[in-house]
Amino acid sequence: MDGASKRERLEGVTAEVRACRLCPLHEGRMNPVVGGGSLDSPLVLVGEAPGRKEDEQGKPFVGSAGKLLDSMLEEANLERSKLFITNIVKCRPPNNRRPLSKEVRACSTHLETLLGIISPRVIAPMGNSSTGHFLRMFGLEKAKIGDIHGNVFRVEASWGDVILFPLYHPAAVLYNRTLEQELKDDFAALRRLLEG
Repeated sequence: MDGASKRERLEGVTAEVRACRLCPLHEGRMNPVVGGGSLDSPLVLVGEAPGRKEDEQGKPFVGSAGKLLDSMLEEANLERSKLFITNIVKCRPPNNRRPLSKEVRACSTHLETLLGIISPRVIAPMGNSSTGHFLRMFGLEKAKIGDIHGNVFRVEASWGDVILFPLYHPAAVLYNRTLEQELKDDFAALRRLLEG
């Protein structure tokens, strides 16, 4: 798929998300957050849900977790503009609570369409919610992020072979600084994975 076709399809997904009423999250949102970055990225980073700053700006990872993510990417020599970043749900849950499973299911069509447009070689779900969604999606055994972060899972997506590479969510590091070095190490491994 060429760049123009990808952009056209992204515009279609964006319009669908703006019009979406499949779950109650649309009722309290200011701006849905479809995602941002390069549609030719070999890597898609997938968080949980937009927070307050993301809801205000309509962009992913622009709050304090986003600033930490930017520093992790920079240290790993990964350019944010060359990646694509999104979340499993596109609207902010009330009080930044975790998205409910029915909300994740309702929004999964948008996420799967987006991934199909980009066709990444690597999907890096960040945090328990996002990792759990992808483990279910690809029929893998349920596991906690603390047990499987930084591990490689080879899966088959509709566009071909994909590596699933779970990461801690940057927000987890903000609450527990002891995880910071592990996340740095995982981002370094992620870069090597993309280079290899």
